[in-house]
Parts: sequence; structure tokens; C-alpha cells
Amino acid sequence: MPLRWWVQAIMLLASLWLAFIVAMPAAAAWAATLLLVLLTVAGFLWLGSARVEVRDGVLYAGPAHISVDLVGPVEPLDPEQARRVHGVDADARAFLFTRPYLKRAVKVHVLDAADRTPYWLISTRHPHRLAAALGARAASD
Repeated sequence: MPLRWWVQAIMLLASLWLAFIVAMPAAAAWAATLLLVLLTVAGFLWLGSARVEVRDGVLYAGPAHISVDLVGPVEPLDPEQARRVHGVDADARAFLFTRPYLKRAVKVHVLDAADRTPYWLISTRHPHRLAAALGARAASD
């Protein structure tokens, strides 16, 4: 998760605590603020736990997976290309594993004739490393 999201969450939670402390008994204000802090931390940890990896001939993107045997051309995308593929050039049938705080992505074409998904769009900090891993796995199998 980006540092700025944590900073903004802290500022929001501090503002809410201030509003609570003047509007309700102190114990209730602290309890409500603690609950919101726990929910915020849990939400951020859940969002930040998304994993993308190539392991044992399989591409894993969050809960989804596909064999590298079924992967076609892999395109590392810069921020502008990723924005276009995610927006105006998007295919509604595509599988998206994107995160709003990552601007670069990889477009992984799917070769499986039984799968109606034309491609996977995967956000990553290192699109060229992911493309290389997929290329290396596809070439070695």
C-alpha cells in the first residue's frame, strides 16, 4: 500500500476521533476510534496482500491461476498503455487483477480455446520482470 494512503487514513481517523470525543462520552469515542483503526488496518493489509507470481509452471494472480502453457504473448505496459487497456481499449471479457495504486501492468494473452477470456491485465510494480518470468517459463516448458 502506498505510504500516502496510510498517512491519509491516520489523518482521517484523527479527525473522526476529534469529532467523536466532543460528541460522545470518552470511552465510546475511544472504542469507536479503535474499531475504525482496526478495520482500516485490516482493510489495508488485505488489499496489500495481493500476490502475483509464476511458480511451478503456473501464473498466480490473487485467487486466479493459469498454466503458462496457455499463456500467449505477454506485453509489459507503461502507465499510459495500462490506462488505455484498462479504459478505452478494454475488453469486457478480460480478467483484471489491478490495483489503483500501481500504474504499470502486464497484458497476458490467453491461448486456451475453451476460455472466453482474451487476456489478463495484471498490475505490478515490475512489469518487465513478470513478462520475463512468463517468457522464460513458456520457453522452458
